[in-house]
Amino acid sequence: MGLAVVSLKKGEGRLLKSGGMWIFDNEIATIMGSFVNGDIVLIHDFDGYPLGKGFINTNSRITVRLLSRNEQTVIDEVFFEKRVRDAWEYRKKVVDTRSCRVIFGEADFFPGLVIDKFSDVLVVQSLALGIDRYKEMIIELLKKVLKEDGIQIRGVYERSDAKVRRQEGMELVKGFIGPEFPTLVEIEENQVKYQVDVKDGQKTGFFLDQKYNRLAIQKLCKNAKVLDCFTHTGSFALNAGIAGASSVLGVDASALAVDQAAANARLNGLEDRVQFLCRNVFELLPELEEKEEKFDVVILDPPAFTKSRSSIKNAVKGYREINLRALKLVREGGFLATCSCSHFMDYELFTQTIGQAARSAHKRLRQVEYRTQAPDHPILWAADESYYLKFYIFQVCSDR
Repeated sequence: MGLAVVSLKKGEGRLLKSGGMWIFDNEIATIMGSFVNGDIVLIHDFDGYPLGKGFINTNSRITVRLLSRNEQTVIDEVFFEKRVRDAWEYRKKVVDTRSCRVIFGEADFFPGLVIDKFSDVLVVQSLALGIDRYKEMIIELLKKVLKEDGIQIRGVYERSDAKVRRQEGMELVKGFIGPEFPTLVEIEENQVKYQVDVKDGQKTGFFLDQKYNRLAIQKLCKNAKVLDCFTHTGSFALNAGIAGASSVLGVDASALAVDQAAANARLNGLEDRVQFLCRNVFELLPELEEKEEKFDVVILDPPAFTKSRSSIKNAVKGYREINLRALKLVREGGFLATCSCSHFMDYELFTQTIGQAARSAHKRLRQVEYRTQAPDHPILWAADESYYLKFYIFQVCSDR
């Protein structure tokens, strides 16, 4: 029996045809043939022209996720092994692979699949029904490819507990794939050691995407008084400490994150200079301003304030407010590092929002650098969702 055929409406499929990986429900004219959600289907344009193969899921607005632009491609173990090898070979060229994102969804042509490597542990997040069927095969293939480079994986943990799975009609899943192992994993990045909690940490346990942005702030922090807002497990704060900051205050609203950050400071012998506080950043910054506190470097690494287009207006207010408050705390000639990890808060909007905050704070900004996510989170052009992290470093001057 042949594969079902998804045919597009006339004039639709612009994203797919420009290099993207998704077909939305409102782009589809007909689905001919029988299928079960998660199956592989053929994709045709309105006139029957073949556009490739992908996974179908009628529960999701993203009804088809592309796997191959060639209709003749056989989707089997050989196909996935080639993609796994390509992903790993790329990482070896562009990042420190001791800990890195090995597979980044659509940007590595694995729609809906994320695999992070923390030292000798893999953490897997499967967010699409079609790829879920192949998840364990892909993990085994990855272990095989890593073993060829002398890397023995001692454990795999699944963190498919993101709410977005419900949009695919899938249950949230969390737990070991294979034998159990201690879920606190020690890693080293930029000469800083961390205990990563792969079981209960946010997302897959640690934000690898900021690796080289954390390194970029080190040169600014020698002998500096540093404030790190939304510190999570202390990553920017510890990079400041290891670079020789005179004092660092890391702030986060999560008591669990602050405890872990303090443990990470002890792990690096930095507990005398790097302190952590469990507070709401939006409440703390005005208090520090009132006390006329000043810092040489202020770092803002907030969670995504918006995960949909509908809440952008509120997100803009949030980003404007924290940047305004932070700018007032930077001493003349000091530095602000500020970022957004929300895909919907795009580069133009984020840049404009910081500009508004600077005008309101009566500060002039000199851009030191603009950065995005680390290259193990590659940005696939035409797959806009793969470009999400915006990171600025500014020198802050008064406008007088």
